Amino acid sequence: MKRKSIIEINGQKFLRIPLKTKILTPDDDMLQIVKKFSKDFIEKGDIISISESPLAITQGRAIPIKDLKIGLLAKFLWRFVAKVKYGTGLRAPYSMQCAIDETGSCRILFAAFVGALGKLIGRKGNFYRVAGMQAALIDAAFTSPVPPYDQCVIKGPKYPAKAAQRIKDAIGHETAIMDINDIGGCWMIGGSDKISKNFMEKVMKDNPQGQGDELTPICLIRKA
Repeated sequence: MKRKSIIEINGQKFLRIPLKTKILTPDDDMLQIVKKFSKDFIEKGDIISISESPLAITQGRAIPIKDLKIGLLAKFLWRFVAKVKYGTGLRAPYSMQCAIDETGSCRILFAAFVGALGKLIGRKGNFYRVAGMQAALIDAAFTSPVPPYDQCVIKGPKYPAKAAQRIKDAIGHETAIMDINDIGGCWMIGGSDKISKNFMEKVMKDNPQGQGDELTPICLIRKA
């Protein structure tokens, strides 16, 4: 898929500049990664966009499936998760187990109950509304194209707004943590204090960073 570098919003053009990094690990600090890989490119007024899964990896939130013990509840519930075109999500025992670990079995059971009721009346998404953001952010194993994370379930990052504010405080650029896919899904899950969620979801809606093996977890957004 060819990525466009420029997008127009309300008559103003913006340049998106994906920054290639190394493969990130739990030993990395996202602030130091941003400093290192943006220093030759960043300009005054640029906004920083960071993909949520790479941030989660630096927080130690990529869990190898070999380390996961799948409980009876996960083995039962994953089969009832609807198939969707944008990914596996919790429709796998490994990712369902991570959702249970994150939110607790009682909340997941209640979410499953509410979700089932919603389906009866034709309303989708109730499961995730009840289970919460961390359940929705889980990336299933075998979806990442980058080893060793192809063998991991990647949980959502912890405290994304705080992570974004820490970067802004250190280098002076508004920062957003984004969850984006290739089929039109684009959500800001955390940002620094003066950033616009509405703007970020428009300017990044076509996923200029990609979600394959590009290794571009950081993107600079600049008025063209």
